[in-house]
Amino acid sequence: MSQSEALLNNTSRISQFYALTKPRVVQLIVFCALIGMVLAVPGWPTANQWIHMGVACVGIWLVAAAAAAFNCLVERHIDAKMKRTSWRPTARGELSSQQALAFSAILCMIGATILLVWTNALTMWLTLATFVGYAVIYTVVLKPATPQNIVIGGASGAMPPVLGWAAMTGNVGPEALILFLIIFLWTPPHFWALALYRVEDYRQSGLPMLPVTHGSEYTRLQILLYTVVLFAAGLLPFMYGMSSWLYLFAAVVLGAGFIAYAVALYRNYSDELSRRTFRFSLLHLSLLFLALLVDHYLFMA
Repeated sequence: MSQSEALLNNTSRISQFYALTKPRVVQLIVFCALIGMVLAVPGWPTANQWIHMGVACVGIWLVAAAAAAFNCLVERHIDAKMKRTSWRPTARGELSSQQALAFSAILCMIGATILLVWTNALTMWLTLATFVGYAVIYTVVLKPATPQNIVIGGASGAMPPVLGWAAMTGNVGPEALILFLIIFLWTPPHFWALALYRVEDYRQSGLPMLPVTHGSEYTRLQILLYTVVLFAAGLLPFMYGMSSWLYLFAAVVLGAGFIAYAVALYRNYSDELSRRTFRFSLLHLSLLFLALLVDHYLFMA
C-alpha cells in the first residue's frame, strides 16, 4: 500500500468515527447547553468565565458524542433497514461493534473527566445521567417497546440547558427547568413530523413509532396539540423575568409559525409538508434560543 493510499484510508476511518457522533445533532445539543451557560451569568462573562464555558462545552460535546456512537452501535441492525440511517458506518459494517463501543467509552471517559476536573461534579453526574437516559433507557428500553418512546425519552434530549446552567452555577435553578420544559415539549412534534414521512422506514424496522401504531391522523393531532402547549411554554421565560419583549416577540412569531404548520399538516397531509414541518421545527428551536441569547445581552445583562 502506498503512502497516499494509507493516508486516504486513515482519513476515511476518521470520517467514519466522526459520523458515529451525529455531528449536527450534537452541535444543537452543545448550542442549547451554551445558552444555559450564558443565561446563568449576569452581564457579560469575564475571560475566565468564557474559558470555563468553552471547557464545559467540550466535556458535554464528548459525552453527547459518546451517547450518539453508542446509539449507532445498539441500533446498527435497525439502521441498516432504514434509508435515512443505512449509510452509518456501523449499519454498513465499516466499523465493528468492538470499535464503536471502545470509541464511545473513550469519548465518555474523557468528557466526564473534563467535567469533573475543570467544571464541577454536579455537571458531570447530570451529563452521565443524560448519557444513560438516552443511550440505555431510551435506545435500549423505550424505543422498541412503546410508541410514547420519544415523549418519555425526550427528557434526555431536553437536558442540555440544565447541564449548561449547572456548569456555571453548581446548581439547577428554575430558569434551567423552564428551558428544559421548552425542549421537552418541542421534541415530540419535531420527531413525529419526521416519522410521518419516514413511516415506511419505521414500519420496516419494527420500531413502534406513533404513525406506525396509531396512524397518520392521530399522530398529526398529537403534533398539533403539542405545538399549542409548546407555544404556552415558550412564553415562560418572559413571564418569569428571564427575558424582555424582544424574546417575547420571537417566541410568539415562532410558536405561531409552528402551530400554523401543525394545523396545515392536520388538515391536508403530504410528505412534503411533513418534511417542511420537521425542518421548521429545527429552525424554531434554534431561533428561539438565539433570541434568548440576543435578548439577554441587549436588554437583561
